[in-house]
Amino acid sequence: MCERKDWDRQREREREREREREREREREREREREREREREREIERERGREREREREREREREREREREREREREREIESEG
Repeated sequence: MCERKDWDRQREREREREREREREREREREREREREREREREIERERGREREREREREREREREREREREREREREIESEG
């Protein structure tokens, strides 16, 4: 009878350890999912920064074209005068 109780307690401890290992595995999976989400957010932030840099380059090209048009107008005025 005593052996049976010991055996039952041992089995229960083993089951509890297995449940704890499973909880730890689940926590690790959740940490991995969170790391993956963070990597995705960082990729999106970088894409946003790259889009902003491209918009700034385009604005600079447009300003340069406008300066060139202004110089061209000045040359035309000088050549007429």
